[in-house]
Amino acid sequence: MHHSIAIDGPSGAGKSTLARKLSEALGFLYLDTGAIYRTVGLYASRQGIAQDDLTALEACFDAMALSIHHIGGVQHMYLGQDDVTDAIRTPDMSVWATVVAGYPPVRALLLDTQRNFAQHNSVVMDGRDIGTVVLPNATLKIFLTASVEERARRRFLELETRGTDTTYEEVLSEMEARDHINRTREISPEIPADDEVIFDTTQLDFDASLQGLIDLANKHLPSHLPGGDA
Repeated sequence: MHHSIAIDGPSGAGKSTLARKLSEALGFLYLDTGAIYRTVGLYASRQGIAQDDLTALEACFDAMALSIHHIGGVQHMYLGQDDVTDAIRTPDMSVWATVVAGYPPVRALLLDTQRNFAQHNSVVMDGRDIGTVVLPNATLKIFLTASVEERARRRFLELETRGTDTTYEEVLSEMEARDHINRTREISPEIPADDEVIFDTTQLDFDASLQGLIDLANKHLPSHLPGGDA
């Protein structure tokens, strides 16, 4: 029997890293849905499509040739034969992901891809609307969050490590703007589902956050996990 864990929450909450490590601990596959939207954004950017003219993007869907491959258990994003896994991890692609994710034809295009993946695998999937829209019947739904100041601090340190030239103030300002867009958009706003468990990591380091998620999984999937009750 396949199980699914949906992890939603705002930018910078650590969803992707924690979801990936949780999937490893459970023996599930991990699907980073944000990377899919980033890849669509990268394609639009490379095609010279303006962020306020996404109707032009819709006309290119068939030619986009977006695909997902797991290599050594790690998700890689492709456009045609081009592995763009690293190219999508920039501040510009963060903005693009937010823009295209608010465009209904893009969400509709990717919805079937995500659901089909979950139907054929036990998965941990993270994004903005996994528990509310993509996998409303997920075995466990988690809304992972932290204060915007803490999320900005974590993202700034991540970008600094990559050598990206930015400041904490710039990261905080961009994150506050993205929070507002994601929470107030008409299509799949970034809000917890009624049956999502809210998990706040503001005061937790990475190891404590991961253990908390593992504990939640053990509680909700006891018959599946090592050491769980039958």
